[in-house]
Formats: sequence, structure tokens, C-alpha cells
Amino acid sequence: MVSIKDVTEALSQCKDPELDADIVNLGLIYGINISNGKDVKVTLTMTSAMCPVTSLILADAQLRLEAIPDIGKAELELVWDPMWSPDMMSDEIKYR
Repeated sequence: MVSIKDVTEALSQCKDPELDADIVNLGLIYGINISNGKDVKVTLTMTSAMCPVTSLILADAQLRLEAIPDIGKAELELVWDPMWSPDMMSDEIKYR
């Protein structure tokens, strides 16, 4: 059975190469839904709709999700509402 912790740990290994910070601590993950104990849907955003590395981040996140043991379907949904802001970053990132 896949847990939210499993998903969060996997996605915390995915970094925005421009900011050198992981997408979890950047606050880019808006939601994680697990159905049937194995199918995962992650709702996420980017720091900007013009982010030049969106495709790289999404590809990396997809690979990391698919590497979770016992995962079924792994789906990423890119959304723009609400818009990301620096306030969404973890304190760890904000104050480094």
C-alpha cells in the first residue's frame, strides 16, 4: 500500500534546478490523492506559468513516483490556481 509519506518522500527528491530546492519544500505540491491503496494523483504547480524547466520537473516527478514500490497508476495534474507565491515555501527554504 502506498502512503502519502511515500509520495512526499519521493517528490522531495525532485528539485527545481533553477532554485536548487525540492518541489515539496517550495510548496509546489497542492494535493496528493491515493485510491485503491496504489493509484496516485498529485496536483502541483510551478513557480511561474513561464517556468522554463516545467517539463524537466514534471518528468523527474513522474519517474520518482513510478519508482515507489507497489505503486499503480501515477498521475500528475499541473494547475495554476491558486497561483504559487513565495509564502508557500517551507520555513526551511525561506530562511536559508
